[in-house]
Amino acid sequence: MKYITKYKSPNYNLRNNSKIQLIIIHYTALKNTLDAISYLCNREKKVSSHYLISQNGTIYNLVKDKFRAWHAGQSFWHEIIDINSVSIGIELDYNPRGKNNKYSLKMIYSLKKLILKLQKNYKINKNNVLAHSDIAPFRKKDPGKYFPWQSLSSSKLILNHRKLKKREIKIMENWFHSHNLKSKKQKAILALSLIGYDTREVYKNDKLYNKLISAYRNRYLNSNDINNNKSIYNTLIKHLFNFLLTKN
Repeated sequence: MKYITKYKSPNYNLRNNSKIQLIIIHYTALKNTLDAISYLCNREKKVSSHYLISQNGTIYNLVKDKFRAWHAGQSFWHEIIDINSVSIGIELDYNPRGKNNKYSLKMIYSLKKLILKLQKNYKINKNNVLAHSDIAPFRKKDPGKYFPWQSLSSSKLILNHRKLKKREIKIMENWFHSHNLKSKKQKAILALSLIGYDTREVYKNDKLYNKLISAYRNRYLNSNDINNNKSIYNTLIKHLFNFLLTKN
């Protein structure tokens, strides 16, 4: 793959020998690619990413993979709180309130090629291609509800969760029952925790719980089901079962 490498961000440090495990997808929320380059390469901003992809599909490599770019901020996934040390950050030239408010075909084509290369280079699990909103659901929304996750799924870059059989659903429900988990909220929080989300404070804070559910809903449910609590629960149970079978 060809990258534009003439722009370099000074905002990085060492990974401290941490293994690259995650790919994190962001959007810039800026006016255009040049504004994004300026922002990500500004020492005073103290933010960066490894890659930036423009609307026309051009890929800019701003920080070498071997370094720890500053893209994740305060985040969490599977008990990891230093997400920057174990991840590759990819910014997309997209602003939900700007003229660049669509994920172009060229952009997504380049993103898929880049993800495939990173997965091969670092043996990254398909479960570990994540949204910024996955690792920081209480403060971030990117890449947003219009990001085409289905396109990544169709290209087998992320897992397409198969529908569960009645027997499999019964296994999950029996497991919940044996551990005295009765309400759907309790089951949802456990499922989200096992999948990798930050559930440390949601048991006692309904506002955080709702933000977490909203982040999950925007990524995994289609627009027809997006406000259906039953659909959210069913999707979570399906996701958990598929995750447990494929986590390695």
